[in-house]
Amino acid sequence: MTQIALFPLNTVLFPGGLLPLRIFETRYIDMLGRCLRGNEAFGVVLVKQGSDTDPTVETAPVGTSARVVDFQPLADGLLGLLCRGEQRFRIQDRSRRDDGLNCAVVDWIAELRGVSVAAQFQPLVPLLRQAMDKLTTIGRFIEPDYDDASWVAHRLAELLPLDQSLQQHLLEIDDPNERLRLLAPLIES
Repeated sequence: MTQIALFPLNTVLFPGGLLPLRIFETRYIDMLGRCLRGNEAFGVVLVKQGSDTDPTVETAPVGTSARVVDFQPLADGLLGLLCRGEQRFRIQDRSRRDDGLNCAVVDWIAELRGVSVAAQFQPLVPLLRQAMDKLTTIGRFIEPDYDDASWVAHRLAELLPLDQSLQQHLLEIDDPNERLRLLAPLIES
């Protein structure tokens, strides 16, 4: 088990996915400073009820760790960050620091790596390649692996216009080909 800082958001981050953030709150600027200095990740979790400023914010039980891959000051004075999702985790215990930062003790969820895209889902790979080719501005931060079912399923889940509850459900599924089985009919329609 590991303790990490949490960033509750109205979004689902998948491993390997990119998340642009605009940071202005002191607690998150401090958190990211600690993460950058200590080469640490923070956790992104979907807000189910309330907001990150609410002491009783309710989040999904599973989230994804993230690291900053690029940052720049923005014209409006805020800090612009680009973060990459790394590894899924399950929250075991929560706490809130005096500065309002949400933290959690988490168990890491091992990703099934090297699982090939099942034959019936192979037609999804060229469709994903076409979509990924259009991501020109952030494409240099994406590390493609079109042979890995987890990577393919995660990219499709984040690119399709899906309800957040379905995205969260997909994040919580361990078998990548099961994720693809749920996504395939949505693409065909």
